Amino acid sequence: MIKSMTGYGSAKGDAAGFEVSVELKSVNNRYLETSVRLPRSFLFAEEAVKNTVARHITRGKVDVFLTINAAAVSDVTVAVNEPLLKGYVEAVKRAAEEYGLPNDLTASSAVRFPDVLYVERNELDAEALTEGICAVVDKALSDFDAMRLREGEKLMEDVLSRLQTIDRYVSTIEKEAPATAQRYRERLEQKMKEVLSGTGIDQDRILAEAAIFADHIAVDEETVRLRSHMAQLDGMIRGESPVGRKIDFLVQEFNREANTIGSKCQNSDIAHTVVDLKSEIEKIREQIQNIE
Repeated sequence: MIKSMTGYGSAKGDAAGFEVSVELKSVNNRYLETSVRLPRSFLFAEEAVKNTVARHITRGKVDVFLTINAAAVSDVTVAVNEPLLKGYVEAVKRAAEEYGLPNDLTASSAVRFPDVLYVERNELDAEALTEGICAVVDKALSDFDAMRLREGEKLMEDVLSRLQTIDRYVSTIEKEAPATAQRYRERLEQKMKEVLSGTGIDQDRILAEAAIFADHIAVDEETVRLRSHMAQLDGMIRGESPVGRKIDFLVQEFNREANTIGSKCQNSDIAHTVVDLKSEIEKIREQIQNIE
């Protein structure tokens, strides 16, 4: 099933105790271009997030927004400078004994001495955090893919419908082309009769001229190739692999064959059909710009 290049997905989860929220969206782009926005202190996970996106998406401009809430996790520890505190306690004890003072030192008063307490910032487990963040990104990508598949199904239906229309136009051209050569022969014979009235007409010459004209306007090769391209496009559009760029190249071949038929045709009806044919091809070209 084909996928659209445009979509949106979101997910929430836990990464090593941190609350992680992911939103991602994409628009059309010739190649894959991923932009990741996350808090500065978690930039170490950026490349892993891009790699996770690349496993799901081959084309498109993708924006990934990550919100990481550290409120539930304490990244600091308050520690006691034990050697310094011991020194303060001994000093207070000596002063009390030497000067006959009451030793009313308490824990709360002891920790107020300068530098007895200090703050240590805990090291983040970058590997565990990265793994958890990517797991949440994977969930968002699953949501994102579901939306792209729905859009892709609509694109497929539209393209297949237009292929059926193109098939009808090609059938019309195949039917009209031989009749054009026959009408040319009839007109040529009528003119020669008018010019050479009373004189015998060389039927071999008329046949030769008609054959040259028929060969000049023959579009059999173009219609055969066009039908081959149509079958190929039908197979691509129903396949599982990303084929957007291949289809883009294939539709260029559609246009080439249609242009050749248009330049060869000597029939106004065929000319009008070719205009309609090219219109349908252009509509397909516009639609496939959204296919991954």
